[in-house]
Amino acid sequence: MLLSERVMSVRPSGVRKIFDLAKKVKNPIDLSIGEPDFDIPEEIKQEGIRWIQAGFNKYTPSGGIPELREKILRKLKGKGIICDDVIVTAGVTGGLLLALMVTLNPGDEIIIPDPYFVLYEYQVQLLGGKPVFVDTYPDFTIKEELLRKAITKKTRIILINSPNNPTGMVCSRAELEMIARVAREKNILVFSDDIYDRFIYDNGDSERTYLGQLYEKTLTFGGFSKTWGMTGWRIGYVAGPKEIIQCMVTMQQYVFSSINSFAQKAAVRALDYNVDNLIEGYKRKRDMIYEGLKDKYRVVKPRGAYFIFPEVPGGNGDKFVEKALKKNLFIIPGSVFSARRSHIRISFASSEENVLKGMEILRSMA
Repeated sequence: MLLSERVMSVRPSGVRKIFDLAKKVKNPIDLSIGEPDFDIPEEIKQEGIRWIQAGFNKYTPSGGIPELREKILRKLKGKGIICDDVIVTAGVTGGLLLALMVTLNPGDEIIIPDPYFVLYEYQVQLLGGKPVFVDTYPDFTIKEELLRKAITKKTRIILINSPNNPTGMVCSRAELEMIARVAREKNILVFSDDIYDRFIYDNGDSERTYLGQLYEKTLTFGGFSKTWGMTGWRIGYVAGPKEIIQCMVTMQQYVFSSINSFAQKAAVRALDYNVDNLIEGYKRKRDMIYEGLKDKYRVVKPRGAYFIFPEVPGGNGDKFVEKALKKNLFIIPGSVFSARRSHIRISFASSEENVLKGMEILRSMA
């Protein structure tokens, strides 16, 4: 056997089968994508280009360039998030990997609310940990009873993603206070994946609650991929207790070496770039697709991100997606993100025209 036991335990993503099927469809209406449909704002692109032309193309410090780390830290502390230090990472994906590498021992358990972003499960397994899922159906909220039931002597981390991919739900302040209270009582680390934190539609930043504001043993994950469309530039960050962040910087030396040089310089500029108009456009599309589906599907109104997660007639999202492809619509089965297969994930990170077309096909299938 030439392959490791580690890789043999990982099955290909369930999305792959759907993408293979979608390749056979000519010009599908694509509501599958998990990235913004807008390009990086021109001002930010030009900042990156300026630094490339200036020769800023070499390795950078393993923790990230000082001016970016300092600016991120100031921004987070300005929101009331408790953090001593910050590391710049290869997106939130890279940040999660580093954080798990320095906090998780083989056999340790990490609690993950279901539905969840598929990457969480496999990063944990690759490092010898055990993901423990907490069901949040039907309203996608975290219940204290179920959370406490999932905790064992081996529980090391609770991982929260709010706004959530794939459901679009945002944890209420009461939920976050409950999670912080339980974590403090049990002395458990909390990972707070806040990558969609600007995509919140029903309350302003002044009313937004972050887990990092409530509990000192929280690692706050964020990045530039969603808010500023910088997905391909692979730049994120993790903030939290200095002891953990410094260990992550050391680990990054051996895992990623350093992060994209010019993207870090552009990210410094991005932090001051206002995206309110872009977010407002997503709110319109959220309202459009929810209003168009709510009388035909059992669906919870998403409060953030750019996904909606309806239950399908008959309860088999996999078969529903295959039928949708025959009607030229490309969406993702909920089984990719959950132990259940009763739902589908629809992304409204597309043009309003595509959202309307997709919505009409979905209405015809209900």
